[in-house]
Amino acid sequence: MVLRIVSLMLLLAAPPAFAQSHRNLYLYHGADREQRLIEGAKKEKQVVVYTSLNTKDSVPISQAFEKKYGVKVELWRSSSEKVLQRALTEARAGRHAVDAFELNGPEMEALYREGLLEEFWSPHFKNLPPAAFAKHKHYVADRFNFFTIAYNTKLVKPEEVPNSYEDLLHPRWVGKIGIEASDDDWFASIVKHMGEQKGLAFFRKLAEMKPQVRTGHTLLAELVAAGEIPLVATIYNHNAERLLVNGAPIKWKALDPTFGRPNAVAVTKRAQRPHAAMLFVDFMLSPEGQELLKQRNRVPASTAVETNLNKFPFHMIDPVIVLDEQAKWEKIWSELFLKGQAIKREAD
Repeated sequence: MVLRIVSLMLLLAAPPAFAQSHRNLYLYHGADREQRLIEGAKKEKQVVVYTSLNTKDSVPISQAFEKKYGVKVELWRSSSEKVLQRALTEARAGRHAVDAFELNGPEMEALYREGLLEEFWSPHFKNLPPAAFAKHKHYVADRFNFFTIAYNTKLVKPEEVPNSYEDLLHPRWVGKIGIEASDDDWFASIVKHMGEQKGLAFFRKLAEMKPQVRTGHTLLAELVAAGEIPLVATIYNHNAERLLVNGAPIKWKALDPTFGRPNAVAVTKRAQRPHAAMLFVDFMLSPEGQELLKQRNRVPASTAVETNLNKFPFHMIDPVIVLDEQAKWEKIWSELFLKGQAIKREAD
């Protein structure tokens, strides 16, 4: 999922001389917790958030937070890789502008390893599934991106819709399957689940099907809806759902196993506005914030929000494995589907 994160970390890594963190505040459980956060945030007046969530979704959510608390949200938005690079560069220079992150899992893991994040607690943890939590509790998923298939309902008959990954190898799909160019972490997870020998054999056969490779899950959904690609093997189901609810001839389906990418929130160890940072993270994990994600046709992590976008068994792509084994899987993926070319990443 991330482009040369390990190399980037090696280039930028320098043992930061962290001052005393805000750990006591972030882990506070007292009955006056919310009042304390609100009062502190109002004094701080704003919160600086770095995110990969696109502006058409992140801006309305930020505006709702501002309206509720009277605290300004200053967003800096880019791809997960660029957010990571900026945060590491600033930290190495001794500049700690960012207070909170809303970011993809592997980049969050990189930030954790660099010591930029702090453990925190939220009363909304009770509504989150186990899959939402990193083992070290320094970031927590607020939303998921689930990989499913999607198909054009005018071009694919009901009896032709694949029921398994093996069904993608049917001769009818030669040259008619779409694949997103940067989904090497999904690829690695499926291979590991199948067993490396069997999994790699499957993907070699899939590569022989001459799939159409495109950069961008949103683009792939639009191509399916437009009838330019009948079937896509790697799509975010929320992208297909957005078009489906607006009447487009597209449907999505979860195959077994279904994997998801966790997108998470976190607070920084050296936040200049720690109360506002924790208040913002609380808001993102609250039923109100999660409902806003649902309204944007995202997949909220909270079980307190009803959505059909997670009504199937699923596994999470492990950010630790993505970070530690990236070079291996990126190389194999590129050789299979990109003719050895470098992977181009989309923004979220």
